[in-house]
Amino acid sequence: MDAKQYSKLIDKELQDMPLYVFYYSQQPNLAITTVYQYLTEFRRFFDWLRQAPADIEHPDNGNISNASSNKDIKLETLEKLQAAQVQTFLKELSFRENKQSTRDSRKTINRTINALRSLFHYLTVTADLKDGEPYFYRNVMLKIPLIKGSKESISYRNAKFAPMLYLGSKKHDWLNFIANDYENTLSNRARSSFLFNKERDLAIIALLLASGIRVSELSRLNLKDFNRRERSIIVVRKGGKKDAPLIADWAIPYIDNYLEIREQRYQPDKNEPALFLTKYAGKAKRIATNTVERFVSKYSEAFPEGNRTTPHKLRHSLGTELYDESKDVMVVATQLGHTGISATDQYIQQAEIDKQRKQLNKTE
Repeated sequence: MDAKQYSKLIDKELQDMPLYVFYYSQQPNLAITTVYQYLTEFRRFFDWLRQAPADIEHPDNGNISNASSNKDIKLETLEKLQAAQVQTFLKELSFRENKQSTRDSRKTINRTINALRSLFHYLTVTADLKDGEPYFYRNVMLKIPLIKGSKESISYRNAKFAPMLYLGSKKHDWLNFIANDYENTLSNRARSSFLFNKERDLAIIALLLASGIRVSELSRLNLKDFNRRERSIIVVRKGGKKDAPLIADWAIPYIDNYLEIREQRYQPDKNEPALFLTKYAGKAKRIATNTVERFVSKYSEAFPEGNRTTPHKLRHSLGTELYDESKDVMVVATQLGHTGISATDQYIQQAEIDKQRKQLNKTE
């Protein structure tokens, strides 16, 4: 989805939220996707507050909130909320089936906790609408830990995800497969759609592999952000920080091929700034992240020598190759936009495994 679609969904959610949640959503440091995801978490938590008894032993004495709608839930309800009540809500999430007929995973429940932590931090610390003071000071979410899961070593994670990485000649073979052979696997109708977007899709996959940017960063790229002479792009990283990662030279021809057909093929409005476009209902618009995720999955599943992958694993592919070539943590961190070097540990570990195997093979 693009920003306009998210804005509409956010406006719809906010119509049924208390005023203090509206003020929360206006904070400048929140990404639009985060706001929407968190609002959906607030909605189901507020629904639960109006359905759960305040006293389990005496359920007839009323619910935690007796408000007739989520919009009417009072700040006092959140201020006096007990940790045991929040834990009950989280426990129910782990047991009851969701819309997909599955139970919420540890990762999903932790997202719920992080959303509620963010809201309560705003209400108890950040907000200053009451004469410069927050709404209240008691933060029950400080007593709610994230759910711990089974631990995985970095080497185990690397082994698990290694088939999803596209390194060295494998990435070029994959791109050649998409360019030359993929259409032969399609029906006439599917082939027509593929050929329409072929140059765009190849350019996007090449850029992900050659720059290591996130798919969210790619979808926000504008024409002016691509600097062909410097072989770099301007991206907005997490937290709103601007960065200028480089692009490996081998990927530039793919981007050039797309730019040659961009206007004639997609026919965007003159004031359309987006670098990568899609045609929807006859109109050119900025490509959405889920569109990229779908075709990356589709092309990788069809590739005989590969495995299904994701845009994020293409980012890891570059990180792995870059550290293997440079053996320099800062080179990887700078290219991928890491604020610290701890995120590069997985690449260091992979290099150590290669070294370990060479030593192990000497024992024969």
